[in-house]
Amino acid sequence: MPANPKRVVVLASLAGNVMALNVPIVGIDAWSKDNPKFQDKLKDAKVVTDEDLEKIIDLNPDLIIGLSNTKNIDKLKKIAPTVTYTYGKADYLTQHIEIGKLLNKEKEAADWVNDFKKRAEADGKEIQAKIGDNATISVVESFDKQLYVFGNNWGRGTEVLYQAMKLPMPKNVEEKALKPGYYTISPEVLPDYAGDYLVLSKNADSDTSFEETNTYKNIPAVKNKHVIEVNSKEFYFNDPITLDYQLETLKKGLLGN
Repeated sequence: MPANPKRVVVLASLAGNVMALNVPIVGIDAWSKDNPKFQDKLKDAKVVTDEDLEKIIDLNPDLIIGLSNTKNIDKLKKIAPTVTYTYGKADYLTQHIEIGKLLNKEKEAADWVNDFKKRAEADGKEIQAKIGDNATISVVESFDKQLYVFGNNWGRGTEVLYQAMKLPMPKNVEEKALKPGYYTISPEVLPDYAGDYLVLSKNADSDTSFEETNTYKNIPAVKNKHVIEVNSKEFYFNDPITLDYQLETLKKGLLGN
């Protein structure tokens, strides 16, 4: 492995971890490239997949990072040292430290993790003091004409809310979405999964007609104006850049300031 990689290709949802450690990325997955919060640092990076072997060769990488389901691993290893991670095997903060180790920046990664934990814990206590210890929060996303409700480790702010700030999710969400990470629901049953507060992850390309129904409008969180709308493209991941933004956005939304 290179001691200090300078030309990294990231074929997975880990680009923000690499960028947060100020390591240059030359090749990136389409979802990361599409994140408005990443675009400044990725403006020169080329979009590639694990099938684009010739494009990756042309980028002359000194390190390739992927997930355990990345294809063509043996071929990628012939291009540059290749490391894959299994999503969810390590928690989101440990994952960042592991990437820090890979990039010879373990101290920087650990320092950020410790600071984030302190900030999120303090924010969680401040939020609970305002909304109540038992106030529940749901994270819902509209995608491809489906609604999804999320557990505590599927991006979209779930790690921040449920793990870092220790805020509770509704019982139905815990039963259905906690173990698998997410659960598909119909708009008709959304009230059964909506907490006292609702984080609504929205994509401009998705169908949001459910918001015009009486079923949605009569959800207590909606009637009480306890809905925090976020841009799903900015909220997908759980890297330091995204987590800091999520923490700031959710704190502001829940405290109302």
